[in-house]
Amino acid sequence: MMFYLICYDIADDKRRNKIASILEGYGSRVQFSVFECVLSGKQYQQLQQKLKKIFKKEEDSLRFYCISRHTLNNIEVWGVNSEITEAFSSVIV
Repeated sequence: MMFYLICYDIADDKRRNKIASILEGYGSRVQFSVFECVLSGKQYQQLQQKLKKIFKKEEDSLRFYCISRHTLNNIEVWGVNSEITEAFSSVIV
């Protein structure tokens, strides 16, 4: 499982709502157009396939940031909704 920060800027309201709806099925909304998702490789591929069907590269922007455990421990959040989606809850020894 990997932690992803996914951000979007979608020009069309209808496409934006569809993108948000899909992302809500995979993670937690932390800001209006920003989601935190903890996904397996298969889930990540499924999510991208669903988003590609709606996304228009000539008009829209989608960003996927894969965040490592080390980097996740260094994230700072200020203000409301300051909880970070729980990731890496188990440790393999």
